[in-house]
Amino acid sequence: MNFIWYIIIGIIAGFVAGKIMRGGGFGLLINLLVGIVGGLLGGWVFGLLGIATVGILGSLITSIVGAILLLWIVSLFRKPRVS
Repeated sequence: MNFIWYIIIGIIAGFVAGKIMRGGGFGLLINLLVGIVGGLLGGWVFGLLGIATVGILGSLITSIVGAILLLWIVSLFRKPRVS
């Protein structure tokens, strides 16, 4: 059952991060992956900072922050689009 919650939180986190980072969304499947990887990244970063979150809301916030960080890192390596 926890695995399903991770997927749901990953979808929501990837969607929210894609909306916050304009143009950072890549579609539902990639946003799901970004949300899940973002959850891992956010948990690692929060652990380094000594921040602990609990519950579904804490997991969602951690995943959103991690997904935003991941999208920001990916945007650093993307080639700028020429109009």
